[in-house]
Amino acid sequence: VFDLVTGGELFEDIVAREYYSEADASHCIQQILEAVLHCHQMGVVHRDLKPENLLLASKSKGAAVKLADFGLAIEVQGEQQAWFGFAGTPGYLSPEVLRKDPYGKPVDMWACGVILYILLVGYPPFWDEDQHRLYQQIKAGAYDFPSPEWDTVTPEAKDLINKMLTINPAKRITASEALKHPWICQRSTVASMMHRQETVDCLKKFNARRKLKVRMKTLCILLIITVPVSTHGLCITYSRYLRYSGLLIGV
Repeated sequence: VFDLVTGGELFEDIVAREYYSEADASHCIQQILEAVLHCHQMGVVHRDLKPENLLLASKSKGAAVKLADFGLAIEVQGEQQAWFGFAGTPGYLSPEVLRKDPYGKPVDMWACGVILYILLVGYPPFWDEDQHRLYQQIKAGAYDFPSPEWDTVTPEAKDLINKMLTINPAKRITASEALKHPWICQRSTVASMMHRQETVDCLKKFNARRKLKVRMKTLCILLIITVPVSTHGLCITYSRYLRYSGLLIGV
């Protein structure tokens, strides 16, 4: 049984706010990390953390962030690492999953790093229209903090991202450790309170692209299910295009 959540997506709420700062991003990721920590303590790895699965409990101001869609979640024993299969969403997959190495709880922390990066500037750390090149970027940990948008982000925020996006899962920060990071536990004195309008503007575009991908994926699935057999070749070609361009995985 899951909680009823009625507040919609966290990212949609952010772009509707009049004020959004680095400190707000810190509060958002703190709530996400607290939920991830609870899952990990219960022996559950989500495996598909992404903006679409971050919902608000209600439409009230300051509503709690909730994790949703545990359809790909797995149970692990302690710090168990094993090959549980290829699962997740392209831009949020960890290097160890892409390498088909044994994996466990650290995959969720990698996804949290991607989410935090987006929360701060409105676009993801890894991006390419070609899925193969995207995966090469992720496996190499090839991201940076370009000017000018990152110039106004505190070093502590960047440090936490670096610890989350550590290629070696054994050295990657845990949820418990991340919650003790100064940028989170000393937010009032460490995180910037400056309004980040550029981040909000980029998030609006990012949200629009996400919604388009979902619609295209849904359309492809509907076409495959409903169209006559004689036109299945066209649908298969379309699904291959979506997978090639990073819009679809597993179809």
